Amino acid sequence: MVDKLVNSEANARRIQMVENCFGTSGQPLFLPGRVLVGEGVLTKMCRKRPKARQFFLFNDILVYGNIVIGKKKYNKQHLIPLEEVQLQALEDNGQYRNGWLIRTATKSFAVYAATQTEKQEWMAHINKCIEDLLRKSILAARVWKRLHFLIMIIFYSQTGGKKPVETHAAVWVPDSEATICMHCKKTQFTMINRRHHCRNCGAVVCGPCSSKKFILPGQSNKPLRVCLDCYDNLTSIKRDGNKAHAGNNNKPANSTESSGEDDSGDDEETLKDNVTHDEPKFYADGKLEK
Repeated sequence: MVDKLVNSEANARRIQMVENCFGTSGQPLFLPGRVLVGEGVLTKMCRKRPKARQFFLFNDILVYGNIVIGKKKYNKQHLIPLEEVQLQALEDNGQYRNGWLIRTATKSFAVYAATQTEKQEWMAHINKCIEDLLRKSILAARVWKRLHFLIMIIFYSQTGGKKPVETHAAVWVPDSEATICMHCKKTQFTMINRRHHCRNCGAVVCGPCSSKKFILPGQSNKPLRVCLDCYDNLTSIKRDGNKAHAGNNNKPANSTESSGEDDSGDDEETLKDNVTHDEPKFYADGKLEK
C-alpha cells in the first residue's frame, strides 16, 4: 500500500500540511519516494515529566514536535532516520501503560499510547517501515553489485548504504526519579548540588560522581560526561582493545525512563497537558484515503 501512495496527490497534500504546521521552524519534508504512513499524539517521557508530542511516521523517517496549537501548529521539530531505530516494548507499570522505547545511536526515549491497541498499531507500522527500508536498501545494493563493482562503491559513498545501528544511546532517568545520587547513594540533590546525567547509562548522578569524560562512539566526537562506574568499564574495555563494545554498557531501561531532551523551552507550549487525544491515523493500510 505504501508504494501506491508514493506519487499520489493525497500523500503530497498530507506532507505539505505537515510542513505548514511546523512553519519556517521545521525542515522541508517532501522528497521523491517519501510517504506519510501515519500520525498521532503520543506521550513522551521527557526529563522533567511526561508530555504530549505530535508524531509523524514516514516510510524512511520518524518526525515529532511540541504541540503549540492542536492539529494546526507544532515547533521543535525532530527527525529520526528509521534505519537507526530499534523498538523495545515496555511492561505496564502503575500510571505508565502501553509504552515502548525508541532507541537510536544518539538518542533514546520512552513513549506511551492511550490504549494497548494504539501501541500495537504504532509498533507494527514503525517496524514494517524499518523492515521495508532495510530490505529495499539491500536489494538495491545487490543490483548495483551485479552491474558493476565500481558503481556499487559509488552508490554506498553517496547514499550511505542503509543498515541497522548496532549501538544505541542510553535512556535518561527522569530527574524526579532520583532525589539522591544513583552512584554514591549519599549526595542529596539541592539547588546547589545539581543533577547530572551519565551519557553512557543515563543514571542521575552528582558532580563528583560524574567528573570523568569519555568519547562514546556514535554519539559525539568529543568526550561526554559519564559516571565513575561507566568510566572504569569503558577505559577497561578500551584498554583491552575491544572498542566495538565501548559505549554499549547501558543499564536496563524501565518504564519511567526519559530521553535527555531539555524541557527548558516548554513554556512555548500553549496546550501543555490538556492536549485532546485523537486516535492515530495510518494511511498505508488503505483505510484512510482522504
